[in-house]
Amino acid sequence: MDAADAAQIRGALVRLRRTTGLPVAFGGLVESGRRQVRISELSGTATTALSALAVTAGNGLGGRAVALSRPCAVTDYSVSRQISHEYDLPVAAEGLRSVLAVPVVVRRRVRGVLYGALRTAQPLGDRTLGAAVAAARDAEQALVLRDEAGELLAAAAPAAGAADGAAWERVREAHAALRALAPRITDPAQRDELLRACGLLAAGDGPVPGPRPAPREVDVLACVAAGATNGEAAERLGVSAETVKSYLRSAMRKLGARTRTEAVASARRSGWLP
Repeated sequence: MDAADAAQIRGALVRLRRTTGLPVAFGGLVESGRRQVRISELSGTATTALSALAVTAGNGLGGRAVALSRPCAVTDYSVSRQISHEYDLPVAAEGLRSVLAVPVVVRRRVRGVLYGALRTAQPLGDRTLGAAVAAARDAEQALVLRDEAGELLAAAAPAAGAADGAAWERVREAHAALRALAPRITDPAQRDELLRACGLLAAGDGPVPGPRPAPREVDVLACVAAGATNGEAAERLGVSAETVKSYLRSAMRKLGARTRTEAVASARRSGWLP
């Protein structure tokens, strides 16, 4: 199991409890190569009855959510006719009655399931279900960003060891895309990890004396180095074109450059761009 992916599920469960008011939340990831969810994250539980439980697609409430790729809920788990009852014992051991299950779907594939539950049998309204779905969507977005970053790094790694110009252009394009992606990652540790990876791609002669460009200024320089116009850089970075111009002017001043081309060349010599 990917520890970073599990951390996203854990964070989503914390949000689910906070926004829905449900006292119990649990969930896990779909195991690689298998159509089952392994419950690994527990929040608000009183026992370990659900820990490490393997829920097969189509079975129980979570398995139904996986099979249908949509949220499912029951008012009283033990007597519901909407689901099969392979998991009644661990659910009863935890004392759960009303339960919802929301799939975490990334690129049309279910990657995990979030559950929320009450220990009383009462309907879970649309507002509660909507808040649970929003927590799942946050997890989906974070997983998409991680996937995109991994794909960019994988594409750049072979090219980084090659000497030809076309290969280095691929590295530079990947570096620019990763720099643009980093601000969208909300987890500080993961964002720092991605930026460190960017640094490995930008191996140069080392920093030169003088002011260092700010992170957003490096982001703009990376876009410029990849051939982006100010408007295109603004779209990639989620800022205005005027903001891009401001960052670029500041970076040029710090690097002692008179043109965009000089700024990129100086940033490459300093090891801030590949």
